[in-house]
Amino acid sequence: MKRAAPFLACLLLTPLSAKVTLAPLFCDGAVLQRGKPVPVWGTADAGEKITATFAGQQVSATAGPDGRWKVAFTPLTASAESRDLVVKGSNTLTVRDVVVGEVWIASGQSNMEWPLAYVTDPKTELAAANYPLFRQFKVERQPSAVPLATVDGAWTAATPATAGKFTAVGYFFGRSLFQKLNVPIGLINSSWGGTAVETWISPDAYRANPAIGQAFVKQEKSPQATATQIADYDAAHTAWEKAKTDAKAAKTTFTTPAPKAPAGMPSYRTPAGLNNGMIAPLVPYALRGVIWYQGESNTGHADQYAPLFSALITGWRQQFGQGDFPFYWVQLPNLDHGGLNATTWHWADLREAQTKTLALPGTGQAITIDVGEAKVLHPKNKKPVGERLALLALARTYAAKGVIDSGPLFASAKREGHAYRIFFEPSTSALESTEPSVTGFELAGADKIFLPAEARIDGATVVVTCAGVAEPVAVRYCYRNAPTPGLFNAAGLPAAPFRTDTWPAPKQAKAPPPALPES
Repeated sequence: MKRAAPFLACLLLTPLSAKVTLAPLFCDGAVLQRGKPVPVWGTADAGEKITATFAGQQVSATAGPDGRWKVAFTPLTASAESRDLVVKGSNTLTVRDVVVGEVWIASGQSNMEWPLAYVTDPKTELAAANYPLFRQFKVERQPSAVPLATVDGAWTAATPATAGKFTAVGYFFGRSLFQKLNVPIGLINSSWGGTAVETWISPDAYRANPAIGQAFVKQEKSPQATATQIADYDAAHTAWEKAKTDAKAAKTTFTTPAPKAPAGMPSYRTPAGLNNGMIAPLVPYALRGVIWYQGESNTGHADQYAPLFSALITGWRQQFGQGDFPFYWVQLPNLDHGGLNATTWHWADLREAQTKTLALPGTGQAITIDVGEAKVLHPKNKKPVGERLALLALARTYAAKGVIDSGPLFASAKREGHAYRIFFEPSTSALESTEPSVTGFELAGADKIFLPAEARIDGATVVVTCAGVAEPVAVRYCYRNAPTPGLFNAAGLPAAPFRTDTWPAPKQAKAPPPALPES
């Protein structure tokens, strides 16, 4: 694993020689964003004049006292033509096979990182993955205590030989866009399994939100590990891993404890650590938007998630300086989190926190309550997940006609005697269910005990009743860790979970376990 301490980061921000360098995303096979100014940047000697040429445009800049330089091409039109980006200073850099289209960041934890090679029926998917104009830049894992200027990675076109390493959700998202828009698609895959939202939030977003930034402030004030300490630890850990592997191969007992990391060394758990190492180096690359799949590692603290997630989104938008670009995410699917499923709602609470974040402009969420695997943290059926994210982008970002991008969305509930009538946001797609009685609904009376309810579709509404609840005061739909959804629309998209109450989990329920470990 590559790590960077403050000392090393400073070196990365300063030219190490007189040669002109380019930021990491500008390498062979790059996809540039159409329709927006396109910044290009790097390092050189202080005061050195830099000239960049692409698609008939030539722009120049002078490196500042810190050696940094940046130019910007005026908005480009989409083009599948393979062209060179040439940058000249004291030396000449040529980036080959550059195309222009739509660029999206795909980020989050393991369900975003999950590769195409491990999805349902991977042989069929890989055999059909022949899209040379659909490319992924895989950002290598790299936590840091300070914002970095560079990161390892390369652009790779989707082919049967390479697509297996694409983010599966991102692949199905990007493929849908490519097939609909018919322009090159660039996907920047910056994801890491087992990570909480806190590590992806920008330092400035923490500083602007004292209520959520206490851990970050404490960390910033604490001593940080030096580059030498980190290098020594990495070497010791590598040697320990080898010794452990050798012992296993030799079938001998291995009891040597792992070396202890030095205090202050950044990790994938460090607040802002992955923003510093895996997002900051991408700024200010021109892009269309972001897709996000994360939340599993925060399910034990759902009450804190909405402000954290909002800070992440607003922070990224400020980092890239391209306005309120689209930010679409996956609402967590169904998961039976052990024997507590019947009495706790911590996954449902996290989904609710995700829904609250829709208050931010330019956001949307793909509902996946029907395509998870109740006993599996990493469902393999990633195709509908990516395609539902693409529906959001096609309808909201690209204004594609006739695209239904969401299932039924709760609008209001009205008490009618012993029943509740549920109203939904207006839609051109009618309500549907596979069963006469729609599964997933529950009613509760003043005792706050929810019981399974009978529900039937009545035009554009749903009427909910329960023989055991004569005087209902609250209604819920799919507000469980692993419910059985029964309400869809004619487009086959599931209704979003909702509840009309704000009651906490039952007092008799045990505290929820921590989020399941990532593989």
